[in-house]
Formats: sequence, structure tokens, C-alpha cells
Amino acid sequence: MLLTLAWGSLFFPGLFALCTWGLRRARPEWTGYDCVMISTRHWLAREYVWFLIPYMVYDTYAMYLCEWYRTREQNRRYFLTIFRNFLSKNRLMITHHMAILLVLVPTAQRLRGDLGDFFVGCIFMAELSTPFVSLGKVLIQLKQQHTLLYKVNGILTLTTFFSCRILLFPFMYWSYGHQQKLSLLQVPSRIPFFCNVANAFLIAPQLYWFSLLCKKAAQLFDTPSAEKDG
Repeated sequence: MLLTLAWGSLFFPGLFALCTWGLRRARPEWTGYDCVMISTRHWLAREYVWFLIPYMVYDTYAMYLCEWYRTREQNRRYFLTIFRNFLSKNRLMITHHMAILLVLVPTAQRLRGDLGDFFVGCIFMAELSTPFVSLGKVLIQLKQQHTLLYKVNGILTLTTFFSCRILLFPFMYWSYGHQQKLSLLQVPSRIPFFCNVANAFLIAPQLYWFSLLCKKAAQLFDTPSAEKDG
């Protein structure tokens, strides 16, 4: 997992740097701005969304499979009962996946045309926190909550989640306002209404999940009262 994250961290910036360098060599008459803009419009910005579709389907099925095995070990239940429990416990995550498949994919691939590469790239940044979230669950499964690795990973989880899933949205508004010579407060009224609605739907579950992460972090670093009194 960490190796994959490292390769991804090298691949995308490296690809951008290579494209920019190649364009400057091939088109010396172009300005630096021209080279950078062309380098950000890469086919991966669209192809990765198609790559994302089977992942969302797989992830939903894998979540159900985990619930099925966990419930089956406790007692024998019928398929429909397990499925209803799965939907009840994971309604927010399932809604999140369905919104990506039914809203984000058509918007990113068709409705936006040739616009919005910057915003699509920013949305992809949200996944930077996923490896740390997954590692935390693996460490819990291995009963390693007491280790330094678990605590460090918890800090990285909070940092990447807050930066790439919450601060990401005001950053996108600020960047658009900076380009259009608008203040941050002016941006929401100058962009299409559905963009504000879409961003609100995207950030709402992130705020909820971040609050859960903060509660877990508080429990992790909270000193028991007995130790404090001693």
C-alpha cells in the first residue's frame, strides 16, 4: 500500500514535469504558462474516472462481503436480513459511492466538456488520505492500537483527511477567485448554483467522517483519569 502511494506520488508529478520539459523543448516559442496549461490537460484526467467505476462497484461488494462473513460467524441469518443490515449500517458510504457513479462520473466525463481539469484533479487529491485510513483499520485488525505506528498513522490520517477532503473545497473556491480577480466570499455567487450544491453534497459526508476520526483520535491520546490522578 505505501509502495503504491509512493509510486503514485512520483508518477503524476513526474509525468507533469516530463510533459512540461518536452513541450518547452519542442515549442520554444511557447510561454511557460502555455506549457504548464497543456501539461495539466492529460488523458489520465478522463481515463482515471473510468478506472474509478469498477473500483466503486468492487468496494461496495467487498463491504457487503465483510458484513456477510462477520454476521455469519455470529449466527445464521437469511440473505435479505444481512443485506438490510448492511444497507442500514453503511447508508452514508453507499450513498457516497452511488453519487460518484451517477453524478460525478457523467459530470467529469461528459457534461463539463473541456472545462474543469483543475477541479477534477483537486477531487482526485481526496484519495490521498485513503491509504492511511486503510492502514489504521489493518492495525486494529492486528490489535496494534498501542504501537507508535498506529499513533503516527492516526496523525497522518487526520492531517491528510483535513487537508485533502475539507480544506480542498475552500482552496478550490479561492483559486477560482484568484484567477477571476474575486474575493473568496464573491465566488459562490459567481459560479453556477449546481456547483455550490454539488460541493455541499461532497463536503457534508467528509465533515461527518472527519468528526468520527477526531473522536477516535481523542480516545487514542486521552490519558485515563486514573493515570492523571496518580
